[in-house]
Amino acid sequence: MKIDLHLHTTASDGRLSPEEVVQLAAERGLEVIAITDHDSVAGITAAVKTAESFPPLKVIPGVEINTDIPDGEVHILGYFIDYRSPELRLTLRHLRQDRRRRARRIRAKLAQLGIEVSWERVKELAAGGSIGRPHIAQAMLEQGYISSLQEAFNRYIGRHGPAYVERERLSPVKAVKVVAKAGGLPVLAHPASIDGLEELLEQLKAVGLVGLEAYYNGYGKRAVKFLVDIADKHGLITTGGSDFHGFGSGGETLVGGIDVPSVCLEQLVARHDNPGLGW
Repeated sequence: MKIDLHLHTTASDGRLSPEEVVQLAAERGLEVIAITDHDSVAGITAAVKTAESFPPLKVIPGVEINTDIPDGEVHILGYFIDYRSPELRLTLRHLRQDRRRRARRIRAKLAQLGIEVSWERVKELAAGGSIGRPHIAQAMLEQGYISSLQEAFNRYIGRHGPAYVERERLSPVKAVKVVAKAGGLPVLAHPASIDGLEELLEQLKAVGLVGLEAYYNGYGKRAVKFLVDIADKHGLITTGGSDFHGFGSGGETLVGGIDVPSVCLEQLVARHDNPGLGW
């Protein structure tokens, strides 16, 4: 079974609409995908509806919540969430509002460096979804300030860049609790580079973490084996996906471009106990 459990749309920082992502997945022969936008569930309804026209393709409702730790970021994926939950939507709306404030402050810092980024263009690129640094980077690229999106992060808006702005801190523990309270299955996203990973896993497992993402863009066989072994050690399931955003860059992995074993989906579905979501 061909699956991809990590996809983004225009509801956050993806470049394709939910409908376009679903259609692309169907064209590439996928059978199950998960829409996991950053701090947003706004694309799920459209994705689920569109998938009805492309059987046997099915959509798992998901989310990716960005959190901070002292030395970096940790992202929590949520699968089979009740995306209609008013409490979940309120929490995510608060995070998106903070993203907007953060983006304005980044733009102000860039202006002090002589880089005048069009706020109107940033909003256009976000297309009404959650505003993120990739939108700012794209606007910088279009205006000729940089030669690649990665340059924006390396030189200006990355964690150690002169225009970086901290966001409101949501802890990984809090994010896991948010997902679990919404009936979802919390999974630690792209964890290979996290320092103190096993200690973090124990903390998160205690509040509801069920898995970690072992099959991911750029992970070689050694990294995958390392993560699968850690998952087994801590009694966690594994998941995987392309983290597709549709940027169109040569190095981006396409939808379905990561070989995710079917057992990942089987274990995830086995942990899911909400038939009301259509599974």
